[in-house]
Amino acid sequence: MSFFEGQETLTSIQWVLRAIVGFLFLLIVTRALGQRAISQLRPLDFAIALVIGNIIAHPLSDENLGLKGSIITTTVLLVLYLAGIFMILKFPWFRRLLNHAPITIVQNGEILNKGLKKAKISIDVLLEELREKKVEDVKKVALAIWEADGKLSVFLEPKYDPLTPSSTQMAAEPFDFPRTIIKEGKIHFEVLNQVQKDESWVVSTLERMYQTEVKNVLLATLDKKENFKVFLYK
Repeated sequence: MSFFEGQETLTSIQWVLRAIVGFLFLLIVTRALGQRAISQLRPLDFAIALVIGNIIAHPLSDENLGLKGSIITTTVLLVLYLAGIFMILKFPWFRRLLNHAPITIVQNGEILNKGLKKAKISIDVLLEELREKKVEDVKKVALAIWEADGKLSVFLEPKYDPLTPSSTQMAAEPFDFPRTIIKEGKIHFEVLNQVQKDESWVVSTLERMYQTEVKNVLLATLDKKENFKVFLYK
C-alpha cells in the first residue's frame, strides 16, 4: 500500500490507515516484550503512552510539518484505545489475548525456573523484588506470582506471617540476611571467602545433602546459623 512508503503528502484515509497499522504493530511488539519491559503499565496503556507523545512532538518542533497528520493520527489512536478498553471489559478472550496471564515464579518455597523464563526475568530480579517486600528467605514464600503489570505478588507461609516481638513478648534475634553462595550454576568465590568456606565444602555438602552438582543449582544461600538452602533447576 502506498501509505507504507514515504510521500510528500498523504490523504486523510491514508493517515487513518497508517495510524491503525502502526498501533496494531506496536501492540504486537509490546506483547512480545513481556511484563518486565512495560514495568507497571498494561500493554494497551504502554502502547498509547509511547506513541502519542512522539506524534504530537514532531509537528510542534518542526515548522515544515503540518498538524493535520498528527491530529488525525492521535484521534484514531484515541478511538482505538477506547475501543480496546471496551473489548477488554466486554470480552474475556480479548483480555487474555492482549494481557499476559499471571505467571507463578515461586511455589511452596521452590523457585520455578520455567516461570522465570516465561516472565523474562532473571534470578537477580526475583531476589530484588523479594528484598523490596522484606522477604529475605525464598523458603518462606508459599506463592509468588508475576502479574501482568510487572509487579510481584508474594504470599508467605502462614507460620511466617509478620508478628512483632512485642506482641509475642519474645526477644528478637539480630537480623541476618543469607549470603548467595551459588547462582545459576556458578560459585561466588568472593562470598564463599567471606563466610570462611571453600569450594570443596560446597561440592561435598551438595553431594551429601542433595546428591547433585554445582551446575544443577539455580540458587544456594548460607546464613550465620550455617543453614545451607539450595534451589535446583526445575
